[in-house]
Amino acid sequence: MTRSKNLLVIMSDEHQARALSCAGHPLVKTPNLDRLAARGIRFSNAYTPSPICVPARAAFASGRYVHDIRLWDNAMPYTGKPRGWGHALQDKGIRVESIGKLHYRSEEDPAGFDVEHIPMQVANGVGMVWGSIRREDERVRKEGRMLGPYIGPGDSTYTRYDQAVIARTEAWLKEAATDEDPWCLYVGLVAPHFPLIVPQEYLNLYPLDSLPPFKLHTMDGFKNHPWVAKQNYALLGDDGFTDHAERKLAAACYFALCSFLDDNIGRLIAALEANGQLDETTILYTSDHGDNVGARGLWGKSNMYEESVAVPMILAGPDMPATTCTTPVSLLDVSQTIIDHFGASLEGERPGESLYDIATRAADPERVIFSEYHAVGAVSGAYMVRKGRWKLIHYHDFAPELFDLDSDPEETTNRAADPECADVLADLYEALNMICDPAAMNDLAFADQDAMIAGYGGPEHAMHMGAPAATPPPET
Repeated sequence: MTRSKNLLVIMSDEHQARALSCAGHPLVKTPNLDRLAARGIRFSNAYTPSPICVPARAAFASGRYVHDIRLWDNAMPYTGKPRGWGHALQDKGIRVESIGKLHYRSEEDPAGFDVEHIPMQVANGVGMVWGSIRREDERVRKEGRMLGPYIGPGDSTYTRYDQAVIARTEAWLKEAATDEDPWCLYVGLVAPHFPLIVPQEYLNLYPLDSLPPFKLHTMDGFKNHPWVAKQNYALLGDDGFTDHAERKLAAACYFALCSFLDDNIGRLIAALEANGQLDETTILYTSDHGDNVGARGLWGKSNMYEESVAVPMILAGPDMPATTCTTPVSLLDVSQTIIDHFGASLEGERPGESLYDIATRAADPERVIFSEYHAVGAVSGAYMVRKGRWKLIHYHDFAPELFDLDSDPEETTNRAADPECADVLADLYEALNMICDPAAMNDLAFADQDAMIAGYGGPEHAMHMGAPAATPPPET
């Protein structure tokens, strides 16, 4: 598959894989992403290596599993170690810069970019330290609603930040149009991440009476898995709504933010076209993780259900076939794709593979994809293995969940205790144990977090460190 001269990598925040009209969502309007998908390959089974911002982005930067790099949670940001795709491009002499959200530690760290324009990093260079206190008898529940005190029409610091990122990118692309050398530009956008505040013009696209009912909602009697219920308790989520109308408004605002994001991506495509760069630039779009949007009474991310752990992924460029690739992939493959695009190299073993190579082969449904979670609210580690039609969710010290995604894509029926699935369960556990020892990694995560907390003066001090929910953006 032909590689174009330039590569534009766009990563949004908290965009669930299903919230694309080209993915068949009955409500969401994303015409620009649809047009992007029509110019290339949409990967319909794409996943994050960890369903929360900072570990996912550190794994993406380095191309390695979270338990390998030991950056477990939102208080352990990427610092440039281990070296990642940006360093590989720098070694090759490729111009590589970033604009927007990174969620790394500091602009001063050698994270693999020649320049970081208006970067959004973890709060105060330390991140959500209070969320690293995870044992059930020690953790704190922050006061205030995770989604923010106000939900509805308007502008937020996040929507204003995204607009500033887009304006800076438009200017960057105009300047780069005169550059004869290849470049890689990473653009980090925060929508549709909460706060669920969105300009009225986008909210108008989603009348409340058009919304589908919430799936498997606890208000209808659904009981969450015990691990999920305990994790969800750490942040005031669904219980924080004043009434059901506000709950529906929250969902409408999320979908409206997806359309706001889509318009911003449309501006970037238009800028490339206006500057004569579209035919020499490949665009790779994805997100760091998804959002539950009220399914099971859950909001935000932080679990292994499809709404949270699956992400959109599109690779589009000149002379690229318009198709859908069903082979399971992850953000670790995106990392390897960026390296491969420029013929660069990076020392060390990494589990990812270039999307270019994956897409040119026959579909491989048995390709194993792995994700893990050791962050805020998790009283123990959670692990996902996707192989073929089956998906295992292993919770340390809790009963597992097993779903047949072919016959049960909404994950309504746990088959883990079904005798007919015993061989499937054993096969997926074998795949999990080939990637890591989940009990050992659970203990290692707690040990690393305990050491960090002790370094900050102990739990009494650490519990007050970090943003309560959404990371504040920089001044622009």
